[in-house]
Amino acid sequence: MKIVWVVVLIFGGLGLHAQTTLRGKITDIHHHGLYGVSIAIKDSYDGATSDSSGNYSFVTSLKGSHLLEVTATGYQSFSETITLAGGTLQKDIALRESITALKAVVISAGTFEASDQRRGSVLKPLDIVTTASANADITGALKTLPGTQQVGDHEGLFVRGGTATESKIFIDGTLVNNFFYTSEPGLATRGRFNPFLFKGTIFSTGGYSALYGQALSSVLLLESIDLPDRSSADFGVSYLAANGGFQKLSRNKKFSYGLTYSYTNLSLVYQLIRQKFDYFKVPVVQEGDGNFRIKTSRTGMLKYFGSFSTTRVGFRNTDVDSLQFKDAFSLHNVYMYHNLSYKEKWDKDWGIRAGISYNNNHDQIEGALQDGQDQKVVIPSEPLYAYKNYGLDNRGNYVNAKVVLEKRWGALNAFRFGSEYNYSDERSDYSSYNGIHYPQDIRERIWAGFGESDVYLTNNIAAKIGVRAEESRLLDKWNVAPRLSLAYKFRHRGQFSLAYGIFYEDPESKYLPAINQLHFARATHYIAQYQRITGERTFRTEIFYKKYKDLFKTGMSGFGTFQAINNNGFGDARGVEFFWRDKKTIPNLDYWVSYSYLDTKRDFLNYPFAIQPSFATRHTASLVLKKFVTPIKTQFNASYTFATGRPYYDLAYDSTGHSFSLRNQGTTRDYNDLSLSINFLPSVGKTHAKGFIVYILSLTNVLGARNVYTYNFSANGAHKVAVTPPSTRFLYLGCFISIGVDRTQDEINNHL
Repeated sequence: MKIVWVVVLIFGGLGLHAQTTLRGKITDIHHHGLYGVSIAIKDSYDGATSDSSGNYSFVTSLKGSHLLEVTATGYQSFSETITLAGGTLQKDIALRESITALKAVVISAGTFEASDQRRGSVLKPLDIVTTASANADITGALKTLPGTQQVGDHEGLFVRGGTATESKIFIDGTLVNNFFYTSEPGLATRGRFNPFLFKGTIFSTGGYSALYGQALSSVLLLESIDLPDRSSADFGVSYLAANGGFQKLSRNKKFSYGLTYSYTNLSLVYQLIRQKFDYFKVPVVQEGDGNFRIKTSRTGMLKYFGSFSTTRVGFRNTDVDSLQFKDAFSLHNVYMYHNLSYKEKWDKDWGIRAGISYNNNHDQIEGALQDGQDQKVVIPSEPLYAYKNYGLDNRGNYVNAKVVLEKRWGALNAFRFGSEYNYSDERSDYSSYNGIHYPQDIRERIWAGFGESDVYLTNNIAAKIGVRAEESRLLDKWNVAPRLSLAYKFRHRGQFSLAYGIFYEDPESKYLPAINQLHFARATHYIAQYQRITGERTFRTEIFYKKYKDLFKTGMSGFGTFQAINNNGFGDARGVEFFWRDKKTIPNLDYWVSYSYLDTKRDFLNYPFAIQPSFATRHTASLVLKKFVTPIKTQFNASYTFATGRPYYDLAYDSTGHSFSLRNQGTTRDYNDLSLSINFLPSVGKTHAKGFIVYILSLTNVLGARNVYTYNFSANGAHKVAVTPPSTRFLYLGCFISIGVDRTQDEINNHL
């Protein structure tokens, strides 16, 4: 019996001696202890959980090499082979935080994003159509955001001291030419596209992605909707227009198609609301569009959208150079647009996005000098008056194609690369008062290649690194443009971002052909941003600096138009911006406030030296309010915009037409606009009916402010004429019905 106990004690002692004690501390990369972390030896029951300080300890009788595994929610798992040989093994481990879309920093310097994927979105389609001052125009709503200028005498987006041509617009990744209706003298035409065509909006006021180019200031990226929820039909009527359309969804919900048509005639409007112009052809617009969408796989989608429109308008105004004559302008525009896009994920790592778009735009413009009886007057002995009689036939064909391949790794890391082809053929025929024609054909082909990578080091630190190269056949030049963005996320949900980039752009075709060889205009962006998004509140502020180089200078051509002469222009722009949106503080009230300060000077086009551009103002502020009264399903909207006066200049040129001097200058009065609108959403038929109806009543410039955009000067500088809005106020009343899709609850939920 004694022998047995001796054997037991000996082998028991050997067993105790063979046990290994594992101990250590589990921390994050900042050396903070982590609680509740699981530490275990794989394929065994031996393990422990860390305490509140991150410490752990356990004993195992296993021997030899084994795999130690460490797991914690929100952190990357850790594993390492260890050797168990008895005694105590100290093992301290630092875990890296898992990078997830919900927790990760968002690279956002210079960019406002609104999409289904970003819950911190800024403007969605309903935001656009219910912004009182926007009149359901996409770019009209964007003008309530910081960085934009209140330019009412020319269409387009004027961003951070840039011209309208320095902002480009893309639909499903491809460039849209002639996004706005054709320009009319002294009028800001609106965008051609319905905001409800799009599910996402990214408005970059600077430092944008390497996937896009040919824009010195900003890009607006619009993502069209995919398959509709169900089949539907809709129609609307107002004293401006009538429209109708349908969307048909297949039973298997993998295919849809639709058509819409609208007719706009402003005759009744202009009878009720006095206009500053004398219209001899009241604006009439006819538009139609069609689409189909095919779900090619679980992750693939093929989409087509096409539109067609015609516009006719003619008006006369007092001639700035005389008291007895009038300037008459007439326009007939035919526009066509097609867009085909495809996206697919081949597996969890690889994907493709490709698209091709085609634009065709045809403008027939006629200018005439008329007498008091509205009859055409030709005075060959007076060139100043003679050249006011002209004809201009513009035809433009545009093709843009792009393919982007994407490789993803980890949770959010990605590398995108691809190529883009941009083709334009713009033919014009200018005919002077004496019947002489000046035909012109400007063709451009731009090839571009790009690469860009999103790199997430942690949930708190990320970078976007890219480069774009372009080759212009017209200029016979290459450019290489690096882009870089960095972002850091703080613990309190705020984040800080930096962006840098170089951007290039071709000259406008209206200034071509040039007298001398040209190269690309260039802008360099520097942006710093702080942003905090919590629940239903958004705050962001940015400071920026833009350096312009090689801007295009122009001179006067032989028949009174401007022509590019060199790239000697330069300039800069700097400023600070603030944005605050709050949907939470006051029940059922959504509001945002924006402010922009801009300090900019340029020497470009016909400017005699570096001066503040006539389209730029130093201070701009907007307040937008939206109050939804749920019991009566009515939303009350208001928006107020203020901007300090814009500079204006009277430029005189010498006999060569290449040297300009500043003859007169000044500043317009401050810009003020208070607009109101009401949206009423009653039920359609029975309460269970699938339908949607909305009545809209809106009034712009309620207080009747006498806004002045700029001044036109006579050729001799003797007098000036103010360029003002076409009417002091504008009233809109319409009714829109959709059958098949009830969006009433969506409207309510989006404004609670």
